[in-house]
Amino acid sequence: MITEELKQYLEGLISKRSPEVEQMENEAEQNNVPIMDLIGMEALLQIVRIHQPKRILEIGTAIGYSAIRISQALNESHLVSVERDSERYTQAIQNISKVGLNGKISVLEGDALERVESIEKEGPYDFIFIDAAKGQYERFFEAFEKMLVPGGVIISDNVLFRGFVSKRDEEIDSRRFRKLTHKIRNYNEFLMNQTDFQSTILPVGDGMAISIKKV
Repeated sequence: MITEELKQYLEGLISKRSPEVEQMENEAEQNNVPIMDLIGMEALLQIVRIHQPKRILEIGTAIGYSAIRISQALNESHLVSVERDSERYTQAIQNISKVGLNGKISVLEGDALERVESIEKEGPYDFIFIDAAKGQYERFFEAFEKMLVPGGVIISDNVLFRGFVSKRDEEIDSRRFRKLTHKIRNYNEFLMNQTDFQSTILPVGDGMAISIKKV
């Protein structure tokens, strides 16, 4: 994890986004909506630019921020995103429409684990981005990795969880956070033990795991 001074320096180097995107960033900050921080987002976008996926699955739309940024970074792609919160689903639809990406992004409403059949119909996928309920990451991975083509990539966000994964239980005041930290630690170990994938964790943003499916 980087210092606040270095974080500010790196954020100062990032190019300005479109007015619509910056408005989403401001509204997310004001309303405590969890979207990717700028540095983590830029890392994700660079991975996307290198990999150039055509079919993308996102678990956790929120207000559509990541889906929009990813789609804007690619010339030819279609992104399927799933959001269970009805209010955020509606906001995502509105935001996607504002930036004119209706044809490149499809949003499904509901719990991803209950929409497996609908999600599978839209696949297979070259790229999967997991950024939803952190306690369910292992179930998400197991449910959707079979829809990923060989050579495809799965990105799991927030896998360092504010640095809690490296702390002792007694250093974490919240019982809820302790429980969630255990699940994330287990997920990280689960990733590293997947013989069909090569995984690594980058200490950018809140921690980003990159898993490449072996050919």
